[in-house]
Amino acid sequence: MSKQTEVIVLGAGIGGLTLALSLHQAGIACRVYDAVPELKPLGVGINLLPHAVRELSELGLMPALDSVGVRTQEAVFFNSHGQLVFREAAGIAAGYDWPQYSIHRGDLHTALLEATRERLGADAVVCGHRCAGVDQDDTGVTARFTAPDGSPLPSVRGSVAVGCDGIHSVLRKQFYPNEGAPRYSGVNMWRGTAKHKPFLSGASMVRAGWLDQGKMVIYPIRDNVDDEGNQLVNWVAEIHAPQPALQDWSRAGRLEDFLPAFEDWHFDWLDVPALIRSSDSILEYPMVDQDPLPKWTHGRLTLLGDAAHPMVPRGSNGAGQAVIDARYLAGALHKLGVGNAALEDYDRVRVKATTNVVLTNRSNPPDAILREVFERSGGQRFDRLEDFVTQQELQAISDNYKRVAGYEPAALKSRPSYL
Repeated sequence: MSKQTEVIVLGAGIGGLTLALSLHQAGIACRVYDAVPELKPLGVGINLLPHAVRELSELGLMPALDSVGVRTQEAVFFNSHGQLVFREAAGIAAGYDWPQYSIHRGDLHTALLEATRERLGADAVVCGHRCAGVDQDDTGVTARFTAPDGSPLPSVRGSVAVGCDGIHSVLRKQFYPNEGAPRYSGVNMWRGTAKHKPFLSGASMVRAGWLDQGKMVIYPIRDNVDDEGNQLVNWVAEIHAPQPALQDWSRAGRLEDFLPAFEDWHFDWLDVPALIRSSDSILEYPMVDQDPLPKWTHGRLTLLGDAAHPMVPRGSNGAGQAVIDARYLAGALHKLGVGNAALEDYDRVRVKATTNVVLTNRSNPPDAILREVFERSGGQRFDRLEDFVTQQELQAISDNYKRVAGYEPAALKSRPSYL
C-alpha cells in the first residue's frame, strides 16, 4: 500500500477538503477523489457558526475567510409585517473567541481547495473519479472508480476510506441499500443573490415571516462588490408545499411560483420583492434530510458530513457539522492510529451529536422563534409583542439550539482541541 492513500477521502466538498487539511496537519497521508471532471464553485450563501470557525481557525484559514466572507454581527428576527421580534449579537459581538461568517459556499470551497492543493500538493485532489464501491479486508480497503463516461478506472488501495460524497453517497447506499430517497420536509426553497446597499448593521443575518405565509432568510455574503459599496446579499424564500421540487442543485426557479407570498414585504429596513427581482438567477430546491442512521462506521469504512447526516438547513449547521466531523475524525486517527478503533470512536461520538442536531432542526431550530410569534399572534401585526410572547422565551429557543449544536459560548471556549 502506498503511503499516499493511507486515508481515501471520497468527495471534495467542504467536509472532504477539511478532512484532508486536518489529516495533513496530523501527519496522516491521504488523497481526495471526486466524481466531477472539474471542481467549480457551487451553491449560494451559507453561515459558519463559531464552533466551525474555531476548527477552520486551527487550520490557519481565518485570513482566507476574512478576505471573502462577512463577519456576522447579529441575528435578527422579524414577522411578515417587518416588525422586529428578536435580536441577538453573533460571533465576536456575542462574546465568542471566534467570529461567525456569512459566506458564499463557492468562496469557502475555493479557499479550502486552494489550501489543500498548496499544502498537500497539486495531485492531492483527483477529479473524474466516481466511486463505484469500496471493498475491505483485514489489512485495508480497495476503492473502485469509474470515469465520467462510465469506463472503469484503476482501483485504489488504502488503510481506511471515508465517504464525504453528499446526500446521494455511494458508500451510504452500500451500507444501507434499502434506505430510500431523501425525506421531504414539506417546504420548498428558492435561493438567489443580488447586489444591494448594506441594510441594518451591514452584517445582519435576518430571518422573517413564517412558513405558513412565507419565510425569508437574508444576509450579505460579500462586501464592496462594486464601486458603489454594494454587498452581495444572499436570500432564501421558503414556503410550505405539498409536492417537493426536483432535487437538482442547478434547477432554475420561477418568480411566479413564490414571489406573490412576499409581494407586500416593503419594509423600512429592506424592500424584499425588489431584492428578489434584482437577482441574477434563482435556484429552486426542496428542503430535505434523512432519518439519522444508527451507525456510520463499518469496519474500515465510515461516513462524514451530508453523507452521514443530511439535515434541513434551518440552523446554519450543515457545513459546520461536516467541518466538526472532519476535525474530530482526524483527531481520532491521530490519537488511535489509522484503523478501526479510531473510526469506532468517531462513530460513537459524532453519530449521537449530529442525530440531536438533525432532529432539533426538524422541530426546534432557531427560526422556531418565528413559529412561536406567528402561532401566538395569529400572524397579525402587534402593538406589544410581550402580550403574546416574552423575550426570555425566545432567548431560550436560541440558547437551547446553541447547546444542542455545540456552540454554547462557555462550553465551546473550554472544550479541548480535537486535534
